[in-house]
Amino acid sequence: MNAPLNYDVISFDLDGTLVDTASEIAEAANRALEQHAIPRRPPAEITQLIGAGTRELILKLLARAILDQPAFALSVRPDALLASMDEHYAVTIGSSVIPYADCHETLQRLKRAGLRLACVTNKELHHARRVLQITQLDGYFDLVIGGDSLPEKKPHPTVLQHVVSSLNVSRDRFAHLGDSAIDIQSARNAGVVAWAVPYGYNSGVPIVSARPDRIFDGLLQVADLVLADRLPSAA
Repeated sequence: MNAPLNYDVISFDLDGTLVDTASEIAEAANRALEQHAIPRRPPAEITQLIGAGTRELILKLLARAILDQPAFALSVRPDALLASMDEHYAVTIGSSVIPYADCHETLQRLKRAGLRLACVTNKELHHARRVLQITQLDGYFDLVIGGDSLPEKKPHPTVLQHVVSSLNVSRDRFAHLGDSAIDIQSARNAGVVAWAVPYGYNSGVPIVSARPDRIFDGLLQVADLVLADRLPSAA
C-alpha cells in the first residue's frame, strides 16, 4: 500500500505501543490467580498474552491452570476470576507504567500540526482512561476507544471504521499504529494504513511477520514521516 502524501488522523494502540504496562498487568493477573488458589505464572508468560483484552488474557491463564490441575475447572468460576482481575488491576494500574521513549514529544508534534489523534485499545475503557491520565497522555486524543466501548473489538473491522466515521476522515488519510498482529489485522480489515513498532508484546513474535505497511523503530519516526509528508500549508 502506498502512503498518501498527507494524513489527517493517526490512531494508536495503547499497551506495547505508547506505554509499557506489562509489569502491572502481570502483577494484577497473578494477584487474581492467587485469590483463587491458582499458582502465579511467570510475568514473561503473561506479557505474551497481552493484546486481545483482559478477558482473553484471564481465560487463557485459567485454561493453562486447568491443564496443570484439572480440578480448577470445577473450583474456579471464570466470571469470578475476571472480577478479581478487574479489582486488582484497579490497584496496580499506574504502579509501573512507563511511556515509551519520545511518546509525549511525538503526540505533541502531531497535535500541534493539526492532526486528530485516537487511542484504540482492547483494554477496558475505564482502565485505558486511567492509564492515559496517569501518564498525562489523555489530553492528546480526540477519541479513546476501549475493548468494551463498541459491540466488537480489534481486529473487527467496525472498530477502526468507527474512528473513520467519528472523526470524518477518508480512509486513505488515516493510519493505525500498533505493536501486534491484532493491530495490523484491524487496520487491514478496516481498509486503512497499517503501521507498527517492533518493541511491543505481540505474543513474543517479531512484528515483521504480520507484514505491516511500515515498521518504525521508535515513535518519533512516526512524527517525522507524517509531518514531512504534509503539505507546507498544513505543516
